[in-house]
Amino acid sequence: MPFKTVTLGGVEIEVDEDGFIQQPELWSESVALDLAVQDGIAEMTDDHWEVVNYIRNYWLKFEIAPLIRRLCKETHQDIDTIYDLFPNGPADGACKIAGLPTPTGCT
Repeated sequence: MPFKTVTLGGVEIEVDEDGFIQQPELWSESVALDLAVQDGIAEMTDDHWEVVNYIRNYWLKFEIAPLIRRLCKETHQDIDTIYDLFPNGPADGACKIAGLPTPTGCT
């Protein structure tokens, strides 16, 4: 799969064809904000950040994205709220903004 280099948060980062960053260590809140704008999220609220930070911390600990059931339970957000916050869904939206490579578990 070919990667392309884009500028996110003022940093050049490789992304795959779906826009997932390939160098998670380059992730920052500035990168997340740019990824959010690309996904049509004009403003990241505290609820957005709670979900993004939970996903990011879970991935850093276990090297896999959390299952949606765990994400909802731990963030106290139901699935409808997750989709309201991230219209592209937990995987293509929240996990991407959290700086994960293309996830396998966040579906």
